[in-house]
Amino acid sequence: MLMKEYRICMPLTVDEYRIGQLYMISKHSCEQSGGGEGVEVVRNEPDNHPKYGAGQLTEKRIYLSSKLPSWVKAFVPRIFYVTEKAWNFYPYTITEYSVSFLPKFSIRIETRFENNNGDNDNVFGDKPTPAENVCFLDILSDPIPEKHYKESEDLSLWQSSKTGRGPLEKGWRDSHKPVMCSYKRVECSFEVYGFQTKTEEFIHRNIRDILLVGHRQAVAWVDEWHGLCLEEVREYERTMQEKTNSKVKCSQNSTDSGVVPRPAFFRSISVTDERSLKKMGVTTAAVPDPSHSTIRLNSTPE
Repeated sequence: MLMKEYRICMPLTVDEYRIGQLYMISKHSCEQSGGGEGVEVVRNEPDNHPKYGAGQLTEKRIYLSSKLPSWVKAFVPRIFYVTEKAWNFYPYTITEYSVSFLPKFSIRIETRFENNNGDNDNVFGDKPTPAENVCFLDILSDPIPEKHYKESEDLSLWQSSKTGRGPLEKGWRDSHKPVMCSYKRVECSFEVYGFQTKTEEFIHRNIRDILLVGHRQAVAWVDEWHGLCLEEVREYERTMQEKTNSKVKCSQNSTDSGVVPRPAFFRSISVTDERSLKKMGVTTAAVPDPSHSTIRLNSTPE
């Protein structure tokens, strides 16, 4: 298992980001969906936790087959989805990722938001994260994949008309007011001989990029969400989830128009897939002949 703690500061307050986070996730998910891939929201409902109290539970399916590197495609089914379950007890959240046919794969992210510049070395209250496992991400200067760069989201050029903040300058984390930090403790595990280190490092590289892009967008889009109340942003969230689900689903029925079809909710694991998994030490269930039936890839139980 590879664990890192990411700290991402933003020129916002924790109260402001409660709205900004919901807005950013909804808009970002919609932007990244289409062509049969992207994010499908399965449920989004109130939840009550014995320790953390009232919150929100969200479950999503993330379709991303075409985005995988070739060495990963070699041992996963042609089409699959990752299940994301998130518990939002703001300012504390838990997010877990699983794949039904890979029981040895898991990602767990604990997040806590605080009004500081990332100087709390024991933010989760159990034990300090070793310094070598702490990674500060700078939304101003750290590089992101070129395909994700947009001038409108470049925080060295950004200026908010509603808040008067921006553009950010070098050293902003130590001088800007307000400032808050998103602390994320990320544990990823892929306990398969010969693939563990490479896969876990690949996951962390992608998580780093996602965190940088998402937090940049939350700040760059501040004039779109600043001033909304929780009820208004929840309504926006519902509207965008319907739009996002429609974008993912529409290609399922558009084969005749030449659009790439949507990955089905179910498929039979081929003989090749099953053999590959067994070589990796992954226990597989008995799968019926694909010519006679199909098997649904259910999410891993909690």
